[in-house]
Amino acid sequence: MTFSLIARCAQTGQFGMVIASSSPAVAARCAHARAGVGVVASQNITDPALGPALLDLMERGMSADDALLTVANSHPHIAFRQLLIVDAQGRGGVLSGAHSLGIWKTERAENVAAGGNLLANNGIPAAMLAAYAAAAGSFGDRLMAALHGGLAAGGEAGPVHSAGMKIVDRLSWPIVDLRCDWTDDCPITALQAAWDVYRPQMDAYVQRAEDPTVAPSYGVPGDE
Repeated sequence: MTFSLIARCAQTGQFGMVIASSSPAVAARCAHARAGVGVVASQNITDPALGPALLDLMERGMSADDALLTVANSHPHIAFRQLLIVDAQGRGGVLSGAHSLGIWKTERAENVAAGGNLLANNGIPAAMLAAYAAAAGSFGDRLMAALHGGLAAGGEAGPVHSAGMKIVDRLSWPIVDLRCDWTDDCPITALQAAWDVYRPQMDAYVQRAEDPTVAPSYGVPGDE
């Protein structure tokens, strides 16, 4: 039902992920990231609680693999879960339970991991990693390139209806949290359109939160 890529940007230390699915609002349940700590995708038969649980373990000092092993050994129904995790040192871990759906596959490299289930073919995660590695531009641009790469390689076995991108930096809240929760058209195209609009405004939104006295104008009637 899902294909995703999670990553740590080696240049900025940001964490982020992109995800798409035939299910509605996939990013609301499956995308988890914490500044300075790591990023987690919790997918397949999803338990959203596993994302914060893994991030808590890494925040307490566990590596990605150790956190994944702890959760795998302590949570019921782990055989139904597919988990991807990258920690603050760029170490990645992956787990696909025995009840992962359809064609499933995971791939990982330094600072990045990709995976999916109910895939059109088992080459989707590798295609996402390759597209991410080959892409230029900002971290968000490279994440979106990975999502497009997964779709071009076949994506999910059926039509996708939702997609999302999340990025955290040094703040307690995501600097990017964009979603298309449902469409009968392509949600990745819709997500790209949202990113194209948001990308040039992203830094201004951060600045307005930190110090609105030096932030650029809001571009609304009455703004002086």
